[in-house]
Amino acid sequence: MHFRSSCLWIAGLFAIFTVAQTSFGEDKVFVADLNQSRVEFTLGDILHTVHGTFRLTSGDLRFNPSTGVAQGQLVVDADSGDSGSKARDRKMKKDILETQKYPDVIFTPQQIKGAIASQGTSQVELDGIMVLHGQPHPMEIRAPLTVNGDAVSADISFEVPYVKWGLKNPSTLFLRVSDKVEMNVHIVGKLNAQ
Repeated sequence: MHFRSSCLWIAGLFAIFTVAQTSFGEDKVFVADLNQSRVEFTLGDILHTVHGTFRLTSGDLRFNPSTGVAQGQLVVDADSGDSGSKARDRKMKKDILETQKYPDVIFTPQQIKGAIASQGTSQVELDGIMVLHGQPHPMEIRAPLTVNGDAVSADISFEVPYVKWGLKNPSTLFLRVSDKVEMNVHIVGKLNAQ
């Protein structure tokens, strides 16, 4: 009887360990290809629209498809902002973004909602925190994904209400710009199971 109880106890532990290993093994890891990924911005004003880019300096995401729990970071170099005008970019970096003090814009995902197809297109939502100008802001970002083998690409568009978030509006007496900036992120990378 004692031997049988011990065997059942060991079998139970083995079953728990196996299930736990399977759960941990379900994690997926996405690593961005920094050379193929790009971050673009559009800021409208009365006379014309300003287009520019920022550089993605790191991008990794780990998530569990069963629970949706996500972690990792997408990091953008705020000092890499380029709108094609050196004077405008200097003002943006010095007076608006204050890149000497806040060099990075960071998105930290916390939850991924929606199923990712093993091949083809999927629609997911990433919930997380964006840190801009040193302040955290909750974000919900819709991300249409395309999976081809282990390669994944996404074109993500969202709006940043930078004035509402505490940054200065660069408008002047003669130049009026929007208090929101449109962001378009094209991200490419590899998705692997861990």
